[in-house]
Amino acid sequence: MQITWKKVAGVGLFLVLIGYGVSVWWSIEPDPINPQQLIASDKNVVGYATTTSLILTIENLLDKQGGWLSNDVMPPSVFMDNMPAFEYGALEQARDLALIMRKEFSRSQSQSAADKDLGEAQSKLNIDHTSWLVPSAESEYRNAIKLLKLYRVRMMDPNNQDAQFYARADNLNEWLKEVQKRLGSMSQRLSASVGQERLNTDLAGDNAARQSTPNLASHQIKTSWWKIDDVFYESRGASWALLNFMRAVEVDFADVLKKKNAEVSLRQIIRELEATQQTVWSPIVLNGNGFGLVANHSLVMANYVSRANAAVIDLTNLLSQG
Repeated sequence: MQITWKKVAGVGLFLVLIGYGVSVWWSIEPDPINPQQLIASDKNVVGYATTTSLILTIENLLDKQGGWLSNDVMPPSVFMDNMPAFEYGALEQARDLALIMRKEFSRSQSQSAADKDLGEAQSKLNIDHTSWLVPSAESEYRNAIKLLKLYRVRMMDPNNQDAQFYARADNLNEWLKEVQKRLGSMSQRLSASVGQERLNTDLAGDNAARQSTPNLASHQIKTSWWKIDDVFYESRGASWALLNFMRAVEVDFADVLKKKNAEVSLRQIIRELEATQQTVWSPIVLNGNGFGLVANHSLVMANYVSRANAAVIDLTNLLSQG
């Protein structure tokens, strides 16, 4: 059979279309966790919701369409960047929560020992998300899930006093401080999609403050055109994971929030994070200028993220009050 350039081009076009279809299918984002999944069916144990939200968040990242894509080295996923960015944003939030669970939620005071299972789980979550050979990111993250489930079983066992989860205002504040930093950084990176000149406020508020090397009084910040969609989907993934965790906090820290009259503040955070998960109808992330003719999806996302961050700051202030 004679092979002509038309046949080769036809086969090539067919493969491209198949690859594009697979890419679209694999780019479907997982749904936020249903709050009902965070409530134990048999008995209500403090810490179950938060631990379960972390487990389900990682599981959903690994078991969604296409599985974990960040470390794939074969087409079509090697050409995809939106979903890997989503995965990385969510993973960063999972890492932060795992760290706080090991350092704060599972310890009664600064001199108490850290939980062994949580320590190993947090370590495994820190494996490079692009690692694909030995060890692979998927295998390490699944091992982390197993360790988190072991901790959850031990925590729910009334005869086991070693595994604990302490729902207190002070340790919740420690996690919220990490959330503030993440949300603030996300908001700045999203806003940089249009480029802006920012004044240097690194040493503001302290006349005696010093830094290792001098910096300019102002500098221009603008996200590369090639990275705008990556920053958008990374923020979307981080917001998705945060939404899962905030819904769990609403369950485990219900008494603390009620005592501080802070339930509404948490619900406001959840509402803003839910808004970040609205369907993106455009096939591409648009980057219009401010009040221009074309929308700017990054600025819209930055608005919701900034409002969520403001609500987190309000919540930390309420929790810090006596």
